[in-house]
Amino acid sequence: MFETYDPERFYDEMFAAPGAVRESCAALAERFGGIEEAEFHRRRAACDEHFLRQGVTFNVYHDNRGTERIFPFDPIPRVIPAAEWEHLEDGLRQRITALNLFLHDIYHEQQILEDGVIPRYHIEHAKHYRPEFRGMNVPRDIYIHICGSDLIRGDDGVYYVLEDNGRCPSGASYLLENRNALKRVFPALFSGMNVRPVDSYPRELLAMLHHISPHREGNPVCVLLTPGCYNSAYFEHCYLAREMGIDIVEGRDLVVMDNFVYMRTTKGLQRVDVIYRRIDDDFLDPTVFREDSVLGVAGLMSAYRAGNVALANAVGTGVADDKVIYRFVPDMIRYYLGQEPILPNVPTYLASVEEDQKYMLAHLPELVVKSANESGGYGMLMGPSATKEEIAIFREKILAEPHNYIGQPVISLSRCPTWCEGGVAGRHVDLRPYIIYGEDIKIVPGGLTRVALREGSLVVNSSQGGGSKDTWVLKA
Repeated sequence: MFETYDPERFYDEMFAAPGAVRESCAALAERFGGIEEAEFHRRRAACDEHFLRQGVTFNVYHDNRGTERIFPFDPIPRVIPAAEWEHLEDGLRQRITALNLFLHDIYHEQQILEDGVIPRYHIEHAKHYRPEFRGMNVPRDIYIHICGSDLIRGDDGVYYVLEDNGRCPSGASYLLENRNALKRVFPALFSGMNVRPVDSYPRELLAMLHHISPHREGNPVCVLLTPGCYNSAYFEHCYLAREMGIDIVEGRDLVVMDNFVYMRTTKGLQRVDVIYRRIDDDFLDPTVFREDSVLGVAGLMSAYRAGNVALANAVGTGVADDKVIYRFVPDMIRYYLGQEPILPNVPTYLASVEEDQKYMLAHLPELVVKSANESGGYGMLMGPSATKEEIAIFREKILAEPHNYIGQPVISLSRCPTWCEGGVAGRHVDLRPYIIYGEDIKIVPGGLTRVALREGSLVVNSSQGGGSKDTWVLKA
């Protein structure tokens, strides 16, 4: 299968050079090499059939051809050696600890702003900063309970943090189903490989929800709040609720009375202690945020302020998710922890800073330009592949709203061997590990490897034509 594979000039996760398999991948390459091509195609089709039967889908916004699609899956896994994973774990623990200290600070004393480490302007103009929640305490002082920090690896072999998803990170269900599909269709691959399991994620997620409950006696009542079946991650909402054994609800299923939240059931009202919300702040409570929201629950913020219900993630975490604030995370680590960052950021230019803006405008064809509050690959300029017209449009956008744009150099993401039409070829990948912050910090061994299925593409988002792979973290 890999006879003619060429890693080319990129950092390749499986091959150090043509024909030179990395030590951690040697057994995997040998086992795949023993599978006849016709048999591989049969099993690959069986993976697709598994996803179809399980309903592993996602919805694509802005697509008039029909929104629901099977999530593309490549059966050649990505392998991460034990020592490499330990380094990533240390860096992710450091990062989520600093982010939570930052969120507590800016919603209380704001010492980091007083000391000038982050200009106050950037916080006050951040779209997802919620000044109305200053002074409010959250359960256990934890703001980001579930985080999906996107990691990339450059040509130098170094892992960089590309962004922190601290609002409603999605994708955990796909990493679980990727493992289920591969074990079902290629069971012999796992024999003797010492691959760490990932199936503890729902248990650890539920344990975290119990940990933040204001109701400590007995079993807290936890629910997953979804926007409904038209949301892009609705499959995941149903999947995680089922795996945790909790109810999935929409806003109309909940009611607030005397600052307590209740769920409507066939047996009457049942008090709710914890809400794992998959709805953005803006839609949570029409009496506080968007008046036109029909997705949330009127009065929910009153119950939240009174300490009668916990939300995961907390309200206001989006300010730490902001691409402008991302620029300052290494400074947060130094400020709050007195440590150097274990995992570096990608170098970032702020269009709101005069010197940075001049550099960005002069080098637009060489940069990736991102809107501070967009996600999923939207609102982005890929300078090297952009047309003159696209560059001119972004130049005007930057000049009109400089505080809303950042620029970054293009990092050539590492590649993995991936099955494409005509055989195996290198495709760019990133990695989204999932961090759960409850009584302890837990990180799923591996996370979701997303792959850009289009040749030469660096955009891995499923909404932009990307797929995924199973991620194997090897035991020490």
